[in-house]
Amino acid sequence: DVQLVESGGGLVQPGGSLRLSCAASGFSHSSYSMAWFRQAPGKEREGVAAIDSDGDTKYADSVKGRFTISKDNAENTLYLQMNSLASEDTAMYYCAYASFTISPRAQLVSHWYSYWGQGTQVTVS
Repeated sequence: DVQLVESGGGLVQPGGSLRLSCAASGFSHSSYSMAWFRQAPGKEREGVAAIDSDGDTKYADSVKGRFTISKDNAENTLYLQMNSLASEDTAMYYCAYASFTISPRAQLVSHWYSYWGQGTQVTVS
């Protein structure tokens, strides 16, 4: 089965930057979607950014212009570059994988993703 391992979280000052990584293994699908979700205590899980096997991306309005999702196919690694961080970005960030592409309007809906990493904590303070 697909295994996802996130890293790169930590404590950062407001206005600072972090780069999250998600190392993926155990997959053999030519078409797929990968995404970053986040969840803060007491809040709903929120789709942050997604990218598919074609390189098409989608971002939540709250992070547009600040976050960038990318992938390194050779290294099977997903990234989330987070800039201009604010306290409202504080959350546990999860990497997720689906074995198919997803229509743009649904790419940030968690229902479609079957595989999840353990999460990495991002704290902006």
